[in-house]
Amino acid sequence: MWNTVIPDGVISVFENDGIGIPHEKKERIFLRGEGTRTSVRGLFFVREILDITGITIRETGEPGKGARFEMTVPKGAYQLTDVQ
Repeated sequence: MWNTVIPDGVISVFENDGIGIPHEKKERIFLRGEGTRTSVRGLFFVREILDITGITIRETGEPGKGARFEMTVPKGAYQLTDVQ
């Protein structure tokens, strides 16, 4: 995980080196009923809860290279600390 501060807030990135998500499924994984038999089953609820707080989430990884989720947190809704 890593963070990038942008003018409108901060982007937190979570990624792995798995098989990734095909381009045609990147938005579908966040729909209700999608992924009911896979490990992405809860992403509909994740997006809904984050939306309530003003946070957006999207999948930006490359198929075959891993999944990458970017969460954009609005300015003033976060506090970054140095954790060692």
